Amino acid sequence: MSRVVLAMSGGVDSSAAAVLLKRQGYEVIGLFMRSGATEEQACAVGEPSLPIIETKPHKQGCCSAEDAADARRVADSLDIPFHALNFKDAFGRIKDYFADEYLAGRTPNPCVMCNNWLKFGRLWEFAKSVGATKIASGHYARIIPDAENRPQLIRGRDLSKDQSYVLFGIDRDLLPNILFPVGDYEKPQIRELARETGLRVADKKDSYEVCFVPNNDYASFLRNYRGEFETAGELVDTAGNVLGTHEGYERFTIGQRKGLGVTFGAPRFVVEIDADTKRVVIGERDDLKKPTLKADRTNWLVDVPKEFRGEVAIRYQFTPRPATITRDDTDRMKVEFDDPVSGVAPGQAAVVYEGDRVLGGGWIR
Repeated sequence: MSRVVLAMSGGVDSSAAAVLLKRQGYEVIGLFMRSGATEEQACAVGEPSLPIIETKPHKQGCCSAEDAADARRVADSLDIPFHALNFKDAFGRIKDYFADEYLAGRTPNPCVMCNNWLKFGRLWEFAKSVGATKIASGHYARIIPDAENRPQLIRGRDLSKDQSYVLFGIDRDLLPNILFPVGDYEKPQIRELARETGLRVADKKDSYEVCFVPNNDYASFLRNYRGEFETAGELVDTAGNVLGTHEGYERFTIGQRKGLGVTFGAPRFVVEIDADTKRVVIGERDDLKKPTLKADRTNWLVDVPKEFRGEVAIRYQFTPRPATITRDDTDRMKVEFDDPVSGVAPGQAAVVYEGDRVLGGGWIR
């Protein structure tokens, strides 16, 4: 049997992935990735201690969050080895990125960075250390070989749950070693599989929050993490006329309509955030439309020419739009949409598709 290390979060998707991998004949090892947070400790609810593994230069203390207990229970019920590994250093890097982007007036995507640096970076390092040849997760995506048997990243069968967008930054060389067991299923099927198997997480709610930001309160997280900083400034219209003031530009994102702090007679939206002047620009719906975008730090999962046609998604759960993509000799690309798109936000990812196949992508400038 091939040995596979599965990232287990304590949710229904990764738990069902464990069931599917066992049915496919894999020797499964579960790994819970601790963030280093101590606010909620699974051991505080009377659960047996999780196996402790040390990673230099940090050492694991007590077991991490309540989700760790759920993951451990699933592993016990399926009779698979389970470990909790402290990735405090890697999570610290993700938190730094998150704070840096917001304070630069951009909208970060920590889930993509977590996949790049942690789930498919450090996970593979751990897998090799225990003699595994595969790594797996509960993402709704698929790896399917092309005509020449080269692995391709493909959208999940359940398009309402498809997570291929947040996976574009995976190292291309890792694709042959990655498994996405739930990618061929729809969400209701996964929950039913968990029920049939007797897993108590079958009806556990999906989490839509950033794991290290309590209650999705980004502003409070930033101030607690970075201390006091001065980001208050003016709300202006697209002509530069002052409409009011705001308490901090990190409280806004491109396309935001509610919570602007000023009342208008018609819908208005955040169309630009200027960290240098601390101004937040408010405009009409048409002001959100952009015919082009530029992106850097590109990552390509397949060979692509300097100029080609594709479909581009500019945020998670966004229907990819037809465009012409031009890349240069460095790590940059330009996207020219057939029709202008709304809500292009610096800091988010622009992911290029060819049908259901992910070609690659980059970070919007």
